[in-house]
Amino acid sequence: MDVREINVLVLAYLGDTIYENYVRRFLIQKGIGHVNDLQKEAVHYVSAKSQADFLQKMINQNFLTEAEIDIIKRARNYKTTSHPKSCDIITYKYATGLEALIGFLDLQNCRERIDEIMNFILQ
Repeated sequence: MDVREINVLVLAYLGDTIYENYVRRFLIQKGIGHVNDLQKEAVHYVSAKSQADFLQKMINQNFLTEAEIDIIKRARNYKTTSHPKSCDIITYKYATGLEALIGFLDLQNCRERIDEIMNFILQ
């Protein structure tokens, strides 16, 4: 199967779990030992607004390749009207773009690139 033909929301579905796993490991490695504290800290990374902000920083700093930008644009431009009440549709679409990129890279076995992106975010 050609990964480029997979629905971008399916890529985002996969990318969301990978992204959250990186964040949880990062916070645990920081020494946060209580679940409530982990949850409070995780919000700084896993909310749609945070994800959209991190993506915008990567774009502004030319951190992403053209191929990666194409995946993000596909996800961002996907026709959907539903989004969480906690953010606007544009923020949600940018967050979905980041998650879709991570899902895409995972299915391409580009673990090193996912590490680079997550290090950028978690630095």
